[in-house]
Amino acid sequence: MLTPQHIDRVVTLALEEDAPWGDLTSQTLLPAGAIATARLVAREPGVFSGGAVFAAAFRLTDPRIEVTVHTADGEAFGKGDQLASVTGPARGVLQAERIGLNFVQRMSGIASQTARYVAEVAGTKARIVDTRKTTPGLRAFERHAVRSGGGFNHRFSLSDAVMAKDNHLAVLTAGGISVTDALLDVRSRLSHTTHLEVEVDRIDQIEPVLAAGVDTIMLDNFTLDELRAGVDLIAGRAIVEASGNVTLDTVGDIARTGVDVVSSGALTHSVRSLDLGLDVVLEANPDAVPR
Repeated sequence: MLTPQHIDRVVTLALEEDAPWGDLTSQTLLPAGAIATARLVAREPGVFSGGAVFAAAFRLTDPRIEVTVHTADGEAFGKGDQLASVTGPARGVLQAERIGLNFVQRMSGIASQTARYVAEVAGTKARIVDTRKTTPGLRAFERHAVRSGGGFNHRFSLSDAVMAKDNHLAVLTAGGISVTDALLDVRSRLSHTTHLEVEVDRIDQIEPVLAAGVDTIMLDNFTLDELRAGVDLIAGRAIVEASGNVTLDTVGDIARTGVDVVSSGALTHSVRSLDLGLDVVLEANPDAVPR
């Protein structure tokens, strides 16, 4: 969940990285009393995300800067649309400009990409879901952007659920214990509120996993025919997640196999930032001089 406290913490770090001792250029060139008005304008169509993050970049730089966001997160926009407006001391506006843009461009890029995936699975029951393949330190931002695009979030962190993959199972069964017995032991030690998901990469692994009463089975890198067979075999006894080789070209066919969830790291790890621009107009104060 993207909270105001988390936004301020991450944006503050970004601002400190970009101007650790202030913005030397703006402080040198711009009069102290100069006021700037800027407009966030879309240079291509997309889905908006990150309005609160964009505003925080300016507010945390100079609390006198006023930001009005005209487009809600999750709202589609066209080329040329004005998405937000900024007014305040020019030095602060120009200092915060790049950080505000970096965040909102990336978040809107993720939201727009997610919306394309969601559109491809329309008419199916499948949810489009992200993964932990996010930029370190920016997971909450990027996952909020996925929600803005109509997608859903997988577990937020390693602390949120048990998700046993092939390497976990290899270690777990190294002593000769069966997968079913190993998972039953795991289940017996979990709270009733803790979700248990297991990854399989072959059809014959499904029944032993189901016998342990898992909540979700991830069918990893299955062909379309294998996905259909897996859905039929599981028959509602667990949530079915498909993962691996999920692209815009394949996601629709994957969803139509009957799976409940399609997870894709491409929503966040290889997305292109959207082209948004901040057009600035300086309103000079004739009495102001540089200091």
